[in-house]
Amino acid sequence: MEMSELRTLLTAEGLSLLDGTEPLESLSDVTRTVSRMRAAGHSPELVTAVVGQVSLRARAKSKFGDFADRMLFTRAGLEQATRLGVAARHAQRMRGAGITSVADLGCGIGGDALAFAGAGLRVHAVDADEVTSAIAAYNLAPFAGDVSVQHGTAESADLSGVDAVWMDPARRTSGHSETRRVTASDYSPSLDWAFELASRVPTGIKLGPGHDRDALPADAEAQWVSVDGSVVELVLWTGVLARNEVRRAALVIRGDHSYELTAGADAEDAPVRELGAYLHEPDGAVIRARLIGDVARSLEAGMLDEHIAYLTSDAALTSPFVQSFRVRETMPANPKAINAVLKANSIGTLEIKKRGMDIDPAAFRKKLTLRGDESATLVLTRIGSRRIAILADRVHAE
Repeated sequence: MEMSELRTLLTAEGLSLLDGTEPLESLSDVTRTVSRMRAAGHSPELVTAVVGQVSLRARAKSKFGDFADRMLFTRAGLEQATRLGVAARHAQRMRGAGITSVADLGCGIGGDALAFAGAGLRVHAVDADEVTSAIAAYNLAPFAGDVSVQHGTAESADLSGVDAVWMDPARRTSGHSETRRVTASDYSPSLDWAFELASRVPTGIKLGPGHDRDALPADAEAQWVSVDGSVVELVLWTGVLARNEVRRAALVIRGDHSYELTAGADAEDAPVRELGAYLHEPDGAVIRARLIGDVARSLEAGMLDEHIAYLTSDAALTSPFVQSFRVRETMPANPKAINAVLKANSIGTLEIKKRGMDIDPAAFRKKLTLRGDESATLVLTRIGSRRIAILADRVHAE
């Protein structure tokens, strides 16, 4: 989206047309809507802007819920925005630490700032991109009395009068649609600058979950966050925003519930043991935080292989930090052996999981014969040099 297109949209005509347009669920819906708008005399530029925003609002529902219905987006801004439920937890941490005002440096479309303002914090939001900062100002307009939005760089922002800083360094090339990832040395603002500021001011820094652990400040709390099984971010917390004696944390969010595992350092892995009655797959946030050993000990479990993040136990225990499976039987990880077991168990519906094996589950599924009324999970993995398949049933926590 260019600034001229945004200005066209930010008019009484544009916003009225946008808010009055129903969701577009198919290509034929788009075609009919465009034809109707053009016949009504609306300009091609406005029609393009409105149709684009209607599409983005529909996609934004998964991150912003009903708030998406009154927000504006760029494609790149939506992809990079923090989910509102996650941002709300960041805001809660700030409130809990006694923070009353925060500078959001690199605010994007305003997702985090929206949560901060909603929690009652005063927010100074800054973004280096003119279009993005204008969209953030629109999205944050309901909190105009407590929020200011500035077009400018993080490095030039005035931090006087704020208690804390939130940063989401740009990890992609600039632009509003097609962008590409850049290396950590090219983040904006630079991580050296961000880490130096964080050493002086209470700060939260959002990074990609796969960020090099060896490059993290030793005195910061590193919190990996997963949402419904997908690891979405790593946040570094410093100053009063970092919890005492916590340096590693895994926050697991599932639906409306959240669970957290914390430690002062990476956990020592549990010993390797033979496959038992249960197999456990740790959540990705637990794996990234290297707290698998702590989870293993809580489940009376050991590692299935020292290099692969599967746990196994005989105890009928599970936790929010793993997906648990009751083992039926094992076999060699080849289609012939697996098909024989599937037939014997009348398996017609099969979930396939893999770890430690270079296999495409979708392609592997085509080699399997599924007939019957039963369902199960097939885990493809290895123990040492042995490639095995495990037929199992999911265990659902009560």
